[in-house]
Amino acid sequence: MSLTGRFITFIIKVLLKILCKVEGDKLESIPRQGPLILVINHINFLEVPLIYTLLLPRKVCGISKIENQDNWFLRILVKEWGAIPVNRGTPGVSTFKEAGKALKEKKMLCIAPEGTRSGNGVLAKGQPGVVFLALKNRVPILIVAHYGAENFWHNIKRLKRTRVTFVVGEPFMLASEIKTTKDIYQEMTDQIMVRMASMLPEHYRGAYTDMKIISDKYIRVNFNTNHFIEKEDSYFNWSKSGSGKKSVKRPSP
Repeated sequence: MSLTGRFITFIIKVLLKILCKVEGDKLESIPRQGPLILVINHINFLEVPLIYTLLLPRKVCGISKIENQDNWFLRILVKEWGAIPVNRGTPGVSTFKEAGKALKEKKMLCIAPEGTRSGNGVLAKGQPGVVFLALKNRVPILIVAHYGAENFWHNIKRLKRTRVTFVVGEPFMLASEIKTTKDIYQEMTDQIMVRMASMLPEHYRGAYTDMKIISDKYIRVNFNTNHFIEKEDSYFNWSKSGSGKKSVKRPSP
């Protein structure tokens, strides 16, 4: 990140501390590095700078709609924060290649499966792009749900801080023992989204109010990290408040 990028990020972080009150101690449990896909719900503009600044110095990159390039300030942020431009209507092959490249660089890829802002925090139907990326790159998924950001504009008009609550899940892998079809992609997506819904207060669950559909059919929680450990590095480097760091070491040959 350039000096300009650091300065802008610092100013944004200060403004967010003034305007928002963040609740969510479990953000500290998010790994220090990837490869990892962070799945979030998309309420409004606020979650992007919050996630990015709260997780520093972790390397997080997101998906940015291509229309943001039309705004000079957002264009700078997209560049400095390493966001990947995407045409939401027809995401191209280059978008998935760039996302895969970011994961290979041990970054965290932040994706909102809903694909567009809800405005009110109520979950909409998830799109299967996140499933494709997780399966193709064989990386874990970590759900980070949040709520409260929908009150931002209401509160700022009344000079009130906005309380935003983050809830962090547990990492898991996706797996299928049969050929992955379009229907299975959507079924996996729905399993991700219903888990996110279970982490939110009931009135935010929207398209995923039925908790009975939760299934472990495609979910692997106790996955084998050895598949993701590279020769000279460990896969996970967890940050645990008050207990130091814990790494998964590469086993001896």
